Amino acid sequence: MLTVAQAEDRVATLIAAARKAGADQADALYVCDASTQVSVRLGQLEDVERSEGEDIGLRVFVGSRSASVSASDLSADALAALVERAVAMAREAPEDPWAGLAPAERLLTGDAPQLESDDGSDPAPAALRERALAAEDAARAVAGVTNSEGAGASASRSVIALATSHGFVRGYTSTGYGSSASVIAGEGYAMQRDYAYHSSRYLVDLEGPEAIGRRAGERAVARLNPGKLASGAMPVLFDPRVSTSLIGHFAGAITGSAVARRTSFLLGKLGEQIFAPGITIRDDPHRIRGLRSKPFDGEGLPTAPSDLVADGVLTTWLLDSASARQLGLAPTGHAVRGIGGAPGAGATNLHIAAGPLSPAELMADIKLGLYVTELIGQGVNPVTGDYSRGASGFVIRDGQLAEPVAEITIAGNLVDMFLNVTPASDLEFRRGVDAPTLRLDGMTIAGA
Repeated sequence: MLTVAQAEDRVATLIAAARKAGADQADALYVCDASTQVSVRLGQLEDVERSEGEDIGLRVFVGSRSASVSASDLSADALAALVERAVAMAREAPEDPWAGLAPAERLLTGDAPQLESDDGSDPAPAALRERALAAEDAARAVAGVTNSEGAGASASRSVIALATSHGFVRGYTSTGYGSSASVIAGEGYAMQRDYAYHSSRYLVDLEGPEAIGRRAGERAVARLNPGKLASGAMPVLFDPRVSTSLIGHFAGAITGSAVARRTSFLLGKLGEQIFAPGITIRDDPHRIRGLRSKPFDGEGLPTAPSDLVADGVLTTWLLDSASARQLGLAPTGHAVRGIGGAPGAGATNLHIAAGPLSPAELMADIKLGLYVTELIGQGVNPVTGDYSRGASGFVIRDGQLAEPVAEITIAGNLVDMFLNVTPASDLEFRRGVDAPTLRLDGMTIAGA
């Protein structure tokens, strides 16, 4: 694995070679990922996997024509061939009036924010194994758990460096740790499965394996003997495990590419009320130890926290340079990219702000409703916002969680659903996208 300085030198050298070969502009991205993963099942070690790979991608422009190539062979001969191939491909590519690098005057300059993304730890496989075993033992100790699908623990480190022919050359490192357990409760046709996991940037922030395992076991047991729920319109509460999916649908609808292609159900709603007054959705790439924190975006623009929704009003699109040009707007520092291809746009650490009421208070007035803990299928139309997904969870009866239910379909339209979202107070920052328990009134339930 290269150091950040070595990675920066590698991408800068590649840019210089591309310019010498005839490219008018170019950018290059280096990514190296190294990870160790340990999995156990029924108290026995099942697998230990160690992987390390490095890749480099080059995008070149000849006029308004561009091409992208990538390689995992970083030898001098391979990189020379990479440059030659990229420039030759660009000369034959169709013209694209929107393509190009990010404006030079918008690139990150000065000191980058310190985000505490790398703790320097490198736990041994034996330590990961002990964590995985502890998680599974705790899950299997829950009364009613009858089998295990296994538990795991992982540790990883990444090095990223980006260079552009405008003179931008920056890089950074990050670490990541994870722990999970998945178990089965019940017997025969009555078996139910559930899981729990946690991820963090710093090892000291990773939740204890016993807590993760116990939660997985309790969740599986709680799902035993699910019943049916009568069809009709009723309030629905989304558990934080699934409420994040609603915020994900929102983020996808405000990306520049979807807006430019006119394939977003939020088209034309910039500056309009799309959530209830008081709702805030914030993107924070500078969250300390955040899972998606980064000092610059995929094109070298500085990142900055922003409220995508303020008091229920949509304030911005998520724009990379190409979609910004197409829409006649400025890029927003939300470019994301892989090794190959052009950048797109996306959010970083995204969350909907908590409300004043606890989940119990939020459901206190519900005579009959549904508390969703799992969603199934991908029945969401990004153009119209029509929403229909399979679900399971628990009945809400007289303001209290009651028996488990399964084989239910919940339906609505995201435009209406967003306007009727009420967040609870139980927001926790545990993922890249976070949300508290969310209540939505008037959804259509298809059950028994």
